[in-house]
Parts: sequence; structure tokens; C-alpha cells
Amino acid sequence: MTTPPKPAARAERVSLWRYVRLFRQDILSAQPARLYRAWMAEFRTPFFRSFLVNQPELVKTVLKDRPDDFPKSGRVSEGLRPLLGESVFLTNGAQWKRQRRIIDPAFEGGRLKDTFPAMWAAAAACVARLDTRTGAAIEIEEETSHAAADVIFRTLFSIPIEHEIAAETFTRFRDYQRSSPILNIAAFIPLPRWLPRFHSRRTKTAARDIRALIARLTGDRQAMIAAGTAPDDLATKIMTTPDPETGARFTTEEMVDQVAIFFLAGHETSASALAWTLYLMAIHPDWQERLAEEAQALDTDQGFSVMAKLKLSRDTFREALRLYPPVPMMVREAACPERFRDRDVPKGAQIVLSPWHLHRHERLWDNPDGFDPARYQTDNGRRCVREAYVPFSSGSRVCPGAGFAMVEGPLILSMILRRFRIEPAGEVPVPVAHLTVRSQAGIWLRLVQR
Repeated sequence: MTTPPKPAARAERVSLWRYVRLFRQDILSAQPARLYRAWMAEFRTPFFRSFLVNQPELVKTVLKDRPDDFPKSGRVSEGLRPLLGESVFLTNGAQWKRQRRIIDPAFEGGRLKDTFPAMWAAAAACVARLDTRTGAAIEIEEETSHAAADVIFRTLFSIPIEHEIAAETFTRFRDYQRSSPILNIAAFIPLPRWLPRFHSRRTKTAARDIRALIARLTGDRQAMIAAGTAPDDLATKIMTTPDPETGARFTTEEMVDQVAIFFLAGHETSASALAWTLYLMAIHPDWQERLAEEAQALDTDQGFSVMAKLKLSRDTFREALRLYPPVPMMVREAACPERFRDRDVPKGAQIVLSPWHLHRHERLWDNPDGFDPARYQTDNGRRCVREAYVPFSSGSRVCPGAGFAMVEGPLILSMILRRFRIEPAGEVPVPVAHLTVRSQAGIWLRLVQR
């Protein structure tokens, strides 16, 4: 069976200088190979100390047991702030808790069922676009980005990707994604607040344009809410939900921040995961045929209940998220001195939680680099999902759209495989970390109608 690709890890000790040189390129290949076996590793610089944590008990401490003691690090947020402002993805403490109290109800209970028709429509539109490109080599990441953006606009604002503002936002976001590294230089060198953050002009321009477009959408929606003509979608739900503790709602500027992260988290991450899933199907035709057969359920059931019949698709998407977690690293900061594995962790130290390494850890997973959706039916797989699987983070800061993604991904995957047979059509893709884990030179596939 073909082994999915991953970047070659460095065997040598990694210096600060090497990280700084790679911060605009690929942070994944900068990591030493020993991190796939280590429970914890320390990285020292003249400016800060960093601890990568892989031991499940420590991951649980940071994410689930004591999240307030390990807030999000401001170092990493510097690279995203031009676009995301004070969004829920970047904030901490009371501000973050208030934001989650307003946002979470939009993703609870029956809301997934309510958004399903919009997801179905976006998936069907994706299949129709692909229908015109069969036989030729296709860079599939562009197609999955288009599909994921369509899902976001349909579920958030009840408009398709072809809508003028939606299309322009999508175009400008591609510019932002290609110009913004996963880490800004401020992640390595502490800078006074009055110094510039070294964002490229292209990054700042794209972020400003995206926020202006989002402001137009939210302004239009506020007017519709006031007139009583707003559709019952995610944007309306969030904009009309008061904080249960204060009664206050999001301001226009706050809503722009939140929509920006919904677009980033709901579009960029889903596009990455779906592209890698399709590639895995191309190099594992046996699994592809099993999923295509399962997808025949879509012929007779087009309601939300069909998701219960797409179990193989769900496990396959879950396995792609394990091998290629869209967000490869999460950084927290120790708010007080700690002691981890008999080492002193000083206040202010960076705690790096790496789904990239945790999901492939050699002391936790059976066949960690292999593709095997059936692993989730084994004792090892079930234990690792509980202890060492965090594609959406975990604990109180788990992504509010995790359930949303686990419907969207398997549904679009099944819709595509029901219609097409997929083959590799280019070089083996090399994963690199931009805003999410993407391929260095794209993922090239060929689709043939069944």
C-alpha cells in the first residue's frame, strides 16, 4: 500500500537562525525527526524558551484541565492580526469567553441540520464544475478552496460563491493565503508594540480589502435584520444573539472580526483537508471504490439523515485530518511557572502543541505514517482519538465549527466519488505549512466520470 507523503524531517539540532530563515517557507521540514518519538522537547533562544509537548497527559493539562493557565500566545497571533483583528481565534480571557457565549449557540443542536441543504447545494455545484474538467489534470486544491468558500457563503450569508462580494472576497483571500506565512517574525523575536510587524504590503492590502468586503456583507445583513427580512442563517443567528450575561451583541467591527475567522477556519482548513483526502483516495483505489459504493446512499436520501450512512467517508476524512491536520501547530503561553516531566517551565514560556507530530507519534499510533481509515474501529485507534487526536484543538477552545466540518467534508467527498473516479496526475505532493497544510506545488489529480 502506498505510504502518504510527508516532508523529510531534519535529524540535526535546529537553531533559531534556521527557524528564522524558514519562517516564510516551511516550518514542517524544519523540525527534527526525534519529535515524532519525544514526549517533550525544549527549544531555547536568546528571547524565550519553548516546549513542544506530545505526552497525552500534558496535552490534556494544557487544553482541557487548565486552559486559563495556558492562554493563546500573542507571538503567533501577530501573523494573523491584519485579517482577524480581535476575533475569537486570537483573544483570551474574559473577551474570548464573551465571544464564545455569543457564537456557540449558532453551532449547537439542530443548526447542523438547518445548514445541510446549503452544504448539499455547494457540493452539487462543485460536482457540476468538476464535470466540465474531466480527463485533464486538475490542481485540486483550487477546486476544494472554491467548494469550501461556497459552503461558507451559503451557510453564513445565504449567498453562493458566484455572488459579487463573495467572489471578490474569495479572490482576495487567495492573495492573502499565498502571501502570509504561518509564523510572523514576531513569533521568534519579541518586538515592542510600537515597532512594525513586518507584514508584507501584499498581505496588508489583501487583509484590508477582505475586511472591507466583509463589512459590506455585515452592514447589508444588519439592515435586513432591522427590516425583518433577514434569512435564518448563521450570520443572522450570531448577529442577533445577545451575550447571556450582559445582553450586549456584537458591534459591526466585532462581527467583521468574527466573520473573518469563520471564513479562514471554515474555508481554508476545510479546503486543505478535502484536497488531501482526495489525493489519498487517488493513491488508494481500493478505499476509493469502497467509498464510491457507500456514496450510492445519496441517490435515495438527500436529507441530513444520509450522514449516518456515510461512515466510511467520515472515517476516511478523519484519517486525512490525522495525517494532514490543517493547523499543524498551536502555541500557548505559560501564565505561571510550571513543572513538566521534571523540567522547570518558566512563566512566559511557549507551549507548542503540534497535531502534526502528535497524530504521527511513533509511541502512540499503530502504523503512524500509514493511511488506514479502519484504525478507528480498533482499540488503539479509539484510544488515540481520545488522547492524541486534536485536528480541531480540544477542551474549551475546541473549534465551534468542528461538527460543521465533519458533515461538510464527508458529504462533498461522497458527492465527488459517487460521480468520478480519481487518479494521480502529477508529482507526489510535498506538504508545507502556509496558513494551513498545503502542497508545495499543488495536488494534481485526474477525474474520470464513472
